[in-house]
Amino acid sequence: MTAVGGAAISPAEVDLSVDLCGVSLPNPVMTASGCAAAGRELDQFFDVAELGAIVTKSIMLNPRSGRPTPRMVETPSGMLNSIGLQGPGIDAFLARDLPWLVSRGARAVVSIAGDKPADYVELARRVGQAPGVAAIEVNISCPNVENRGLVFACDADSSYRVIEEVRPHIPRDIPVFAKLTPDVTDISSIAGAVADAGADGVTVINTLLGIAMDPDTLAPRLGGVTGGLSGPAVRPVAVRAVWQIRKALPDLPIIGVGGIRTGFDALEFVLAGADAVQVGTVIFHDPSAPMRIVGELRDELAQRGISSLDKVRGAAHA
Repeated sequence: MTAVGGAAISPAEVDLSVDLCGVSLPNPVMTASGCAAAGRELDQFFDVAELGAIVTKSIMLNPRSGRPTPRMVETPSGMLNSIGLQGPGIDAFLARDLPWLVSRGARAVVSIAGDKPADYVELARRVGQAPGVAAIEVNISCPNVENRGLVFACDADSSYRVIEEVRPHIPRDIPVFAKLTPDVTDISSIAGAVADAGADGVTVINTLLGIAMDPDTLAPRLGGVTGGLSGPAVRPVAVRAVWQIRKALPDLPIIGVGGIRTGFDALEFVLAGADAVQVGTVIFHDPSAPMRIVGELRDELAQRGISSLDKVRGAAHA
């Protein structure tokens, strides 16, 4: 592999800016959907406008109470969550949360989720018409109630159908990213399907499905039995998914997410081919982590004499 970098430079000389499908970001770091609501809670720790983007918790058509408690369980190097897409619904989001993000100057990436394709279409139509939306993340890692609960993103045809139906309702200047699950045999084929359907890029990965048992009751610890595994334990899986998709689809924009805690963790994703990254689980114990990681990523590049992300993006494929 060709060596990358050289003598150290000043961090001030490092350009972290990213052009993500026509959207200019000051840096590649975003929040991950579901880990910081709509960003309001984080604003006391850092200026949300300084982050690359704020990705909202997945919005559904109607208010949703979520799954039964307990909903979160700590695991080695990670956690299981079984929140169940609890949220206020699209009306409250458009009336309260999105205007707040716009007023703060943040770049808002709105995540949408539904039980059936028609839900996604209506959400896409309404979000696409709202002012201040930088991009839309279509969370197709949700069960399709019209097909016996099959997760959309576990099937190429279902994934294609959702994106194909959603894309015409979103203005062309608002990029669409499909969020994919790692619980598949060939994630590159799913990425290819959503790209063919009109997605501008993909977000990988969503959580892995898992179960934890209670040593006292000898029963599942989560009220919903299964939950999504996130945190450092999943990072090698996420980096692998980014690497595979970049190899198979070299021109498809990718947002990498899964277990990022440090600047080098973020750099791993970039080396594998990610255009931008999202930070999630670490926020629960370090709310300032997203901006800390921005600084650490800049330092990692400066120490290696690398002046921009463009010089190392996909370098692991050399």
